[in-house]
Formats: sequence, C-alpha cells, structure tokens
Amino acid sequence: MTDLIQLGKQAKETAYQLGLMDAKTKNDLLLHMADELEKNTATILLENQKDLATATENGITETMLDRLRLTDERIKEMADGIRQVATLPDPIGEVDKMWKNEDGLMIGKQRVPLGVIGIIYESRPNVTTDAASLCFKTGNAVILRGGKEAFHSNQVLVTVLQQALKQKGASPFAIQFVADTSRETAQKLMKLNDYLDVLIPRGGANLIKTVLTTATVPVIETGTGNCHVYIDKDAQLEMATNIIVNAKCQRPSVCNSAETLLIHQDVAADFLPVIEKALNEYNVELRADERAIAIFKQSIPATEEDWETEFNDFILAVKVVDSLDEAIQHINRYNTKHSESIISDNYFATQQFLQQVDAAAVYANASTRFTDGFVFGFGAEIGISTQKLHARGPMGLAELTSTKYIVYGDGQYRK
Repeated sequence: MTDLIQLGKQAKETAYQLGLMDAKTKNDLLLHMADELEKNTATILLENQKDLATATENGITETMLDRLRLTDERIKEMADGIRQVATLPDPIGEVDKMWKNEDGLMIGKQRVPLGVIGIIYESRPNVTTDAASLCFKTGNAVILRGGKEAFHSNQVLVTVLQQALKQKGASPFAIQFVADTSRETAQKLMKLNDYLDVLIPRGGANLIKTVLTTATVPVIETGTGNCHVYIDKDAQLEMATNIIVNAKCQRPSVCNSAETLLIHQDVAADFLPVIEKALNEYNVELRADERAIAIFKQSIPATEEDWETEFNDFILAVKVVDSLDEAIQHINRYNTKHSESIISDNYFATQQFLQQVDAAAVYANASTRFTDGFVFGFGAEIGISTQKLHARGPMGLAELTSTKYIVYGDGQYRK
C-alpha cells in the first residue's frame, strides 16, 4: 500500500502543476513524447515480444494476441495519436457560458481538470499512450495499472514517456505506472480515495464488474461490446455483406466488433447464403436460431447465452426477426449499450432505429467498427463509456474535464 500512497501523493502534487500549465507547453511536451516513442521503437518491440512469448506459452488465442501485439506501424499510429491530441483545442480554462444574474453578479462556467485519474486496463498497450496523452492534455495526472499480459510493454511505454518529460524539465509523475499487477494491489487502487478523483476501467466484463462492485473511488464505466448489426428488409445486399464482414472480421477482439447479426425475414433467404459465403473466408462460426439454421449450409444452434455474449472471436450469433420492432426489442434486451447498426435504404426505418435503440453509438448504414475516439476526431480515447453519467460514448478531452463556477462581483452581499 505504501507504494500506491507514494504514487498518489506524487500524482496529486503534479496534477496541481499540470492544471496551471499553458496549452503550448503541454502541446510541445506531447510532440516530444510522440517523437521519443518512435525513436525507441526497437526497445518497445523487444519488450512486447516478451509479453507475446508468455501469452503464447499460456495458450492465448490468436485474436487476443492481436490485442497485445505491437508492430512498427502500430507504434507509429500510437505516436500519431499523441500528435493529433496535441493539435486539438485545449478545453482547460474555457468558459462555456457567462451570464449576469439579478444581483449584478457575472457568473461563468469554466472547464477544469478532473485532477488525478486512475486507469485499470487489460491487454492493449495502446491504452497506455492514449490515456497518458489525453490526461496530460487536460491537465490531469494519471496512474496506469495495466494487466499482467502486457506488463513489459506497458512498463517500457511509460518509461519512454516519463523520460521524454524529464528531458524537457517536466515532472515524470504526470504519468505513473503501477508495477504490481496483483489483484490485491488493484483492489487497493480502487479504494485510493484520498488521491484518485476518478477511476476508469477498460477491459472485459469481469474486470468492469469487479471495479464497479469494489471501488469506493468514483467510476466511469467503459463497457464491454455486445454489438449488433440489423439488416432490414430494405437493405442493399452488397452493402449489408460488406458491413457485417467488416464489423465481425476486421478485428474481432475489440469492443466495437459485431457479435450478433439480426436479419429481417423478408430478405433472409436471399441474403444469408451470400453472407455465409463471405464469412466462411474468415472461418466464422455461426450460431443461429431455427430459421437461420434452415437457410445456412453450416451452423450450430444458438443458446440464450449466445445472445448476451461478447465473443471476441470469429463467432457470430444470427437471428431472423419478423420486423424492425422485434430487432430493436432484441437489441435493447441483450446489448451492452455500446454500438448498434441498421442497414436499410428506408429513411423512416433508420430514423426509428436511431431514436429507439439505447446505445452510446447508433449507426445507419455503417460498421460498428467506427466507434473509436481517433476515428471520431478526438485524437485518441480514454475508453468508450456505456453509462449515462458523466460521459457517454468515446471519451476524448472534454470528457476528462469538470467545471467550476467563476463569479465576478463589485461589492455585492446577499440580503
């Protein structure tokens, strides 16, 4: 516990300094961090190989290895993400609105940092640089606790970022790393109320559930992704096929990949054979309801559990529905409030879907894979919030701020 308290003290002291740092200084430091990441690519890849070797020995699936794997290109993407964060407007100090009340007071609502942010995450090293850059830009100190699967990768990434800060005379305590990956230490971090202002979990359902039930620190829930694609009776076949293949197969291990395909009964007989053939190229296992099984050449019966599962693999649940209303009802029952998509040329159907589906991101005629802070123009993301307080959807700079009221008077006192 002593080490966590020390990290907390250092973070709290540094957060105050960061809150006063001007935008140009922060941006220059971010650009230097990005440059140092690329300069240290070889070292980072060596450490990542250690994690990959251990994961392979432990029998981790290829799709999960993909979450863990770093390459020259991915490190460049991480650096470019930091650079994009540097180009974004700094929200800190912005006054959202200002008004005069009947007492003659000028009241303004100003954006301020949250303070010290804790991040608990699993096997994706890019979370380290995304979280670090977004927190730094918004004047927040961050304490990162990654999973044991990516320990060496996360440690070297934080070391490189800290060295970059020190090279420019800035405090390395703006970005700190919890070197102990034990469950006990994670649980202590969840209760570090004296130092953490908010805790953000990023990972699977078990991690998120543990944080929500254990933490005494305020939590922003970033949810798992049981995402759906619904093919309406007025959908274009080629578009529907391209979207479902992309949503399921591009990176099945990530939270915005599709896990369930719903299809209108009027087009199921024509569409499902074409979609099955396209998915077969990726060896996707189809778990289908009775009506879909009757159409597919090869599939297995879906269970109740399949409708509520985030597979993170080349597995897709498939259900034929009677109507748009049934599709919406199914989605709202089983989804995790992450990302949902309708494929349809019917304007009224897409509008009904967009309005009635309860999720952080709802699409018409596009893949769920676009739910991503970088894609949305945020530079990076701290996570995708599936709750409704204090943020929802991909969390960028604005979601890492709070507000305070600044009030100007000229001698007023309340009578």
